[in-house]
Amino acid sequence: MNRYGESSISAALGHDAGRASESPAREAYANGAEGPGLDLIKRIPVSVQVVLGSATMTVAELMQLGRGSIVTLDRGVGEPVEILVNGRVVARGEVVVIEEENSRLGVSLTEIVGTPSAAASRTK
Repeated sequence: MNRYGESSISAALGHDAGRASESPAREAYANGAEGPGLDLIKRIPVSVQVVLGSATMTVAELMQLGRGSIVTLDRGVGEPVEILVNGRVVARGEVVVIEEENSRLGVSLTEIVGTPSAAASRTK
């Protein structure tokens, strides 16, 4: 028994190595139910960034930047922006205006980016 009162992680998740069928915990998760540990995972903070574009310049060009300077990005108007979670691209989308009077922007997701391993397993 571990410090959480379960004999193993598998027991905590409802897995039984001797059973061939789906465990109740896995079936509940597949049906949209949440397990006891999922609430803890949902509270983990992540960093979400939206990348409009990037630019490459020399140090001399960087030092010449000042108020009113314009940095030309590698993407044009209407091209999708990338949404990164903890530094990894997870989606792409379009910039939208949320509140015109407060000049707030948002991103409408247009594509969810899958992991390379997930894409490879689907083709097999």
